[in-house]
Amino acid sequence: MELKASLKHLRMSPKKVRLVIDVVRKMPVLAALDQLRFMNKLAAAAVAKLIKSAIANAVNTYSLDSDNLFISEIRCDEGVKLKRWMPKAHGRATEIKKRGCHIYIVLAEIKESGKKEKKVVKAAAPVKLEKLAKESEKAKTKLAPKKVKAPVATDMEKDKEIIDPRMEGRHGHAKVEGGAKGFSSKMFRRKSG
Repeated sequence: MELKASLKHLRMSPKKVRLVIDVVRKMPVLAALDQLRFMNKLAAAAVAKLIKSAIANAVNTYSLDSDNLFISEIRCDEGVKLKRWMPKAHGRATEIKKRGCHIYIVLAEIKESGKKEKKVVKAAAPVKLEKLAKESEKAKTKLAPKKVKAPVATDMEKDKEIIDPRMEGRHGHAKVEGGAKGFSSKMFRRKSG
């Protein structure tokens, strides 16, 4: 049985990715992952992620054993090139090609297990928005706190005005940030004209 996975629009040059891919071709998947873990190439992380995705497809969809899989085919094709321009001498501009690539992988079994049936997962029926809104309103009414009367303030408390000490300066700034007196006002005085 063959299982496929792909990684598209990777922003890396295909040449650089092929250096990594050539190392793990025809290897068992677990050995390939070990090889990629210690490889000093930036493309190794992307290829390892793709192999893990293909293993997950095999294990979750077809109930295959990950020890029984190997990389039968892996290739890197050229993707889109982003064209950018670099200014050069005498008013010239040279093109910079920022290359991308697509990686395709096919896993196969080392020893055939005979499993070919796909697992079918039933999705839950969609919930109507009206029903969901009614349920949320019911939940809000159940969880809403009971209203309690606030204590009545005395006449003396009504007359007192609470002033935040941090907002005493001009334009809502604290006085320590700058004012009419001090070094900053003399140094950075506004001049007309």
